[in-house]
Amino acid sequence: MAAHRRPRSKHRPFSGPYGRTAATLALAGAATAAGLEAPAPAHAEPRLTSAQVRAQVDKLHHEAEIATEKYNGAKERAADASAALDRLRDRAARRTEQVNASRNALGAIATAQYRAGGLDPAVQLALSSDPDQYLRGAALAERAGFQQAKALTRMRAQLGELGLLRKKADAKLDELKSRQADLATHKSTVRNKLADAERLLDRLTAAERAEYARSVGPAEPRADRARSGAVVRAVAAPGPRAAAAVAYARAALGKPYVWGATGPNAFDCSGLTQAAWRAAGVALPRTTYTQINAGRRVSRSQLAPGDLVFFYSGISHVGLYVGGGQMIHAPRPGTGVRLAPIDQMPFAGASRPA
Repeated sequence: MAAHRRPRSKHRPFSGPYGRTAATLALAGAATAAGLEAPAPAHAEPRLTSAQVRAQVDKLHHEAEIATEKYNGAKERAADASAALDRLRDRAARRTEQVNASRNALGAIATAQYRAGGLDPAVQLALSSDPDQYLRGAALAERAGFQQAKALTRMRAQLGELGLLRKKADAKLDELKSRQADLATHKSTVRNKLADAERLLDRLTAAERAEYARSVGPAEPRADRARSGAVVRAVAAPGPRAAAAVAYARAALGKPYVWGATGPNAFDCSGLTQAAWRAAGVALPRTTYTQINAGRRVSRSQLAPGDLVFFYSGISHVGLYVGGGQMIHAPRPGTGVRLAPIDQMPFAGASRPA
C-alpha cells in the first residue's frame, strides 16, 4: 500500500530573524497603505519682535479694560438686584406676620362660636330668662359676625399681597443669579486677558521689558502734580465742584491702577472719575458708558477742567480733563494714576457733570 505524503510547499515561510524583519516591513507597509502617519514634530512659537509683542500687549490691555467696564456694570446691577431682593424679603416677612395675626384672631372667633352655637337661636330666646338681654346679645353677635367677615376679607387681601411679593422675590432672585453669572464671566475675561498679556511680556528680554515698562509705567507723581498744578492755574475750573474734583484727581497721582477699584488707595479709570466727583458732592454712575450720559455733553473745543473725557468707539476709557489738552486718568494694570495728553487715544466725547 502506497504511503500518502503531504506535498511540500514550494515556498517556505520565513522563520528566525529573517521572519521578524519581514513581518516588521509588512506591518510598516500596511500602515503606510492605510494612510497612517507619524505625528509631526511640535513647532516652537514664532519669534515676535519687541514691537509686535508691545502691540499685542496693548491690544490685550484694551480688551481687558472693555471687560473691566462690563464687570463694573454687572457688579453694580448685581448689587442693585441684591438690595431689591432684601427689601422684598423684608416686606414679605412683615406681611407674613400680619397674615398670622389675622389667622389667629379668626381662629379665636371660630372657637368661641363653636362652643356657644349648640342651640337654635329661637330655642335660646325661648329658654332665656331675660329675652331683652338675649336680643341685645344677638345684636352684638351680628355685629361681631360683620367684623369677622371684614377680618376674613382683610386676611384674603394680605394673602394675595404676600403671594405677589413672593413671586417678585423669586423673579428678583433669578435676576440676581443671572447678574452674578455675568459678573463671573467678565471677571474671568479680565483675568485671562491680563494673563495673556503677561505671558507675552515674558517673551521679551529683560532690557526690552524694562524699556516697555518705562514707556507705559507711571510718571513720577511729584512731577505730574507740578505739571497738573501749572495747567490748572492756567485754566481755571468753571466752578467750585469742578475744582474739587480736579484737586482730588491731582492728589491721586501715582496711586496704582487696580481693575474694579474705586479708591481711595487704587482706581480703575471710571473708579477714579467717580471718586473725584464724589469728593465734589456729585454722584456719578459706575461705568464709562453710563458716565458719558451723566451731565451735559460738551464738544472738544468747549472742554474745561473737571469735564469727563471719553475714548474709543465703545466708550471704554475715561479721564478727568484738567486743561491745556491734558487729563488725569488711571491707564491700566502695571501703571498708576497719571497726567497725559487727551490726544494719545481716540477721542469719543465729553460730558460735564452737574
